[in-house]
Amino acid sequence: MSRVASDDLGRLQGVPRELSRWQKAQQLLLGGDNALALSLYRDLLSRFPNVPQLWFERGMAAVGDLEFEEAHSSFEQMAKLAPKDVALLVLAGQQYHRLRQLDRANACYEKAVAADTNSVHAWLSLAASFERQRQLSKAWDCVQSALSKRPKDAHALYYQAFLMHRHGENAEARNVLEDMLKRAVSPEPAVRCSAHHLLGVILGELGDYPRAMRLLLEAKTQLRQLVGAPDLEKQYDAAALGRRSLLAAITSENIRHWRDETRNSFKGERIVFLGGHPRSGTTLIEQVLGAHPGVLAFDEPDGFSQEIERGLSPRGRPLTLADIDAIPPERHVQLRRRYFRSLLREHTGGTNGSVLLDKNPSPTASLPLWLKIFPELKVVIPLRDPRDVVISCYFQNLPATTVSVNFLSLERTVQHYCDLMDVWLHMRDLGGFDWLETRYEDVVHDLEAEGRRLTRFMELEWDSAQAKFHENARKKFVFAPTYHEVTKPVYTSAIGRWQNYAEFLEPFQAKLAPYCSAFGYS
Repeated sequence: MSRVASDDLGRLQGVPRELSRWQKAQQLLLGGDNALALSLYRDLLSRFPNVPQLWFERGMAAVGDLEFEEAHSSFEQMAKLAPKDVALLVLAGQQYHRLRQLDRANACYEKAVAADTNSVHAWLSLAASFERQRQLSKAWDCVQSALSKRPKDAHALYYQAFLMHRHGENAEARNVLEDMLKRAVSPEPAVRCSAHHLLGVILGELGDYPRAMRLLLEAKTQLRQLVGAPDLEKQYDAAALGRRSLLAAITSENIRHWRDETRNSFKGERIVFLGGHPRSGTTLIEQVLGAHPGVLAFDEPDGFSQEIERGLSPRGRPLTLADIDAIPPERHVQLRRRYFRSLLREHTGGTNGSVLLDKNPSPTASLPLWLKIFPELKVVIPLRDPRDVVISCYFQNLPATTVSVNFLSLERTVQHYCDLMDVWLHMRDLGGFDWLETRYEDVVHDLEAEGRRLTRFMELEWDSAQAKFHENARKKFVFAPTYHEVTKPVYTSAIGRWQNYAEFLEPFQAKLAPYCSAFGYS
């Protein structure tokens, strides 16, 4: 930190009233009150303009308040004031990644590397960014640079094995991981968990299914302790209970009323929600539909969760039908505007009448709210053999949230599947909105036939570019965990994968049986 920045920080911290205002701004930021937080940060920076942390936090508040240019200028000013602060530069890169501004993210990581060429954290952050953009050779070079500085660093060795796995070099990746895990000095717990998890995935691909599951169980047991799983599960369970209460209260008449009351109010945007359960083929279908020139596809954006769910959720209790019905017209319009502003931040041009495709599996749990805010909504729900879905989710290594925490055990993975698909089955039975189901197995067996059916549902005609979706996917950033799979042509090897793990699924077959029946799986 420069002397000027240090002086400003010292002055701020030396005035109790100003320090209290900063702490209040941080509390507002953490609580999601971005507009109020942003106002406080602007005021603080008018008197203490040389504190890099203030600029970074102002940028975060601006992102949350959808003031994207202000966020960029704030992060730029932070970087000017703290050009050697690796931690802040990496954090700014992560914010740009969240905004899908990949060039700016890479620039921050490159500045971090330049600030300290010995920083493994900086090198691996840049490597991860390149890998997500499928620039694997650049990612590999970054990892080798990290290892040249610290040859025994567990993070770097893990990421080396991960890139080997991405290259299809599973035997080599297995050797690196096993050697790392056998060392007398064990890697820190988070890296050890990731190493066990990746080794389990690799062994599954190599056909050693029992050992793969044992390693996954070991990794997830450790991870449960690290992330505070019981608290996250408690939050999820409370939300799931609230959703069940809401579903029990909703009738077909509610849905028809929501549609009729705004029939002539919202025109112009055509929006399709691509939901369903994670790992049901949602990313594949999004890529096929998004390859159409008349479709703007958005891959797991946070507009609905941040601007609508979070904006409407009462503090301390679940959303009720009375809450939904009480949304005043002006608030309804504001929520839609903020949603579209958030969604279209990835697209600088106009929509030109394009269909907007919001692909996001988890918000299927909030389908009633979708239909209230967007009564004109078309809904596409991908289906896949529930047993394949459960196994595929269990094999994911995701940041811990109130949703992904369920994938740390097979029992809760099954429960999450039941919870989410119960929402869909109930809403499907109520009807009163435009919906279409599509089976993953049908897509991979006859891409064009199923693709044409889905495209017609969006009131468009099939385009030849859709058959070559994987070529288009190589040119764009895919945010979903399956980003590396959608650049390949359609393949059938994932169908029936659950049978390799049938003995582990046996205790849950009875619970999954009604869903297999409801969706046409034997």
